[in-house]
Amino acid sequence: MAKFLRTSGRAGVRRYVDAAAKVLIRVGVSANAVTVTGTAVVVGASVLLLAPGHLLAGLIVVALSVLTDMLDGAIARVKGTTSRFGALLDSTCDRLADGAIFAGLAYFLLAEGRGVGAALALWALIASQMVSYVKARAESLGAECNVGIAERPERLIIAALAVLVEVLGVPWSLEVGMGLLAVLASITVVQRLVFARAVLASGEERIDV
Repeated sequence: MAKFLRTSGRAGVRRYVDAAAKVLIRVGVSANAVTVTGTAVVVGASVLLLAPGHLLAGLIVVALSVLTDMLDGAIARVKGTTSRFGALLDSTCDRLADGAIFAGLAYFLLAEGRGVGAALALWALIASQMVSYVKARAESLGAECNVGIAERPERLIIAALAVLVEVLGVPWSLEVGMGLLAVLASITVVQRLVFARAVLASGEERIDV
């Protein structure tokens, strides 16, 4: 969830999400099943709706499926079955979903003859994947890396707004949105590299002393 949802409205949102999670648990749905299903829906919507140009329908389906990001965690929390594999699966599916969304938009733009927009969408895709990779790699080396101006929730919100404005008929909406995403994600990569470098260097200095 975006940062503004993790502050003032967190308790209220969590209450409803937990209630939905309890219903799913009663019918035997696991957190991993929700994760995989949500990702499959996003990939399907990206290929069958976003890529052919059904942007509004694709936006609605993707937005609804994003709720699974909250539900899978809630199911695991309520059941008390959080696991390292579940965290790995969730991160993997997030990367797959993000890639599908940006690839679908890139295909749509290219099919429309909007080469600049397609290139910007691919740049946004690569930079977004690098944001997550730098965090994962840094943390595997012992450096927490939750920094940056464009984390996943913010990137998804910007992409959704760009698609919505495009649907409303504003010229160059996707080009501007994809360009903004590409730049912000690239800045975030640099921010995380700089931050991780400082943390790792600090740890190495302590070991040398």
